[in-house]
Amino acid sequence: MKKEYRVKKSKEFQEVFKKGQSFGNKQFVVYKYKKSGQDHFRIGLSVSKKIGNAVMRNKIKRFIRQAFLEIGDLIENEADYVIIARKPLAEMEYEETKKSLLHVLKIAKVLKRKIH
Repeated sequence: MKKEYRVKKSKEFQEVFKKGQSFGNKQFVVYKYKKSGQDHFRIGLSVSKKIGNAVMRNKIKRFIRQAFLEIGDLIENEADYVIIARKPLAEMEYEETKKSLLHVLKIAKVLKRKIH
């Protein structure tokens, strides 16, 4: 994922947490912070050590990034998103992870069109 599509700095994460809205399901919490004038969305990932070892956490982050690459054209552009992974993700495969992520994004109303 390109640098301009990532939320990296602690200050940026804190801004999204404080000023944004949160939405969640059993596997994810998504914070959405609208930023007008931005040509593309940005995402920040947070996967706690409670979920597993470094290998497991990196696998979950890869799954989330891949899902965003596949559905990126469906997501509203003028916003920053922080995705927080929850423990049940440790037992899920990619397709289940993507489906759960789509579900929480649908709850957050950030998809441009409906997905079947």
